[in-house]
This record gives sequence, structure tokens and C-alpha cells, in this order.
Amino acid sequence: MTPSITDEENLLNIEDQLCFALYSTSRAITKEYAILLDSMGITYTQYLAMMVLWKQDGILLQDIANGLQIDQATATPLVQRLEKLGLVTRNRSMQDERKVQVFLTPKGKSLYKTALSVPHGLGCAIGVDNKKAAQLIAEMNQIKNFIIKKNKQSA
Repeated sequence: MTPSITDEENLLNIEDQLCFALYSTSRAITKEYAILLDSMGITYTQYLAMMVLWKQDGILLQDIANGLQIDQATATPLVQRLEKLGLVTRNRSMQDERKVQVFLTPKGKSLYKTALSVPHGLGCAIGVDNKKAAQLIAEMNQIKNFIIKKNKQSA
């Protein structure tokens, strides 16, 4: 057996790393969402896409990708799966056939009422009230925006 590398200053202790705290918490929260979304028949990622569409129906596929901060190549199969579930339809834009508009179906629109209970359910499942959630969201957005700004400056 090979001896372990010793980190005398504990600089690489995984439990003390922000990246691991974010990663492991994200995984745990996603599992909680899976439980909450099971009755709706959608995944966490599909739920995120539906939230974008519930905010504005009939938007371009690219707008969904932008709203989720993913590339269009990732958004396309996501929307295709939503279409197979009968929650959305896709149509070529009349103005530009290269663009695809995504519309909620009546089934997709009706799912909204069920989804209204998800945020509260998640808060209860993870022990976070609205005030704490808003604080955490603000802190995560601050970190994300710092990284985005830093990357734009170095580009």
C-alpha cells in the first residue's frame, strides 16, 4: 500500500473546500427536488426549463438556453424530452426558420399549479425559510457575478 500524501497545513482537506460544499449541497438539494417532482413526472432539469416557460410562453429555444445558462445544444434535447411528455410543442419561427419557438401545452400550463408548492416543499425538506433562501441566493449570485466579471476582464 502506498503511503498517503500528508497535507500538514490541511489546505486540501475536502471538507474545508468551498467547491466541495457547493457540489455536495447541490447534489443533496437535487435529490430532494427529485422527491418533490416525482409526482409531477418531471426531472429537476425539466422543472428548471418549465419555470423559464411559465415566466414567458412561446419563447425561442435560445432564450430557454440563456435562461438556464446552458448552451443551445444542451437545451435542445431537454425541450425534446418535455415535448415527448406532452408539456411543450416546438414550432419553427415564422420570421426566421432557423429559430425554434417553444410553447406550453395545456398539460404544461396546468402543471404550474402543482409546481407552486415545490419551493415551500423544498424549504421544509432542507430546513431553510424564505428569508434564509433569499440570503443564500444573494450570496451565490454575488459569487457567480464576481466570476463572470473577472472572466470578462481577462478575455
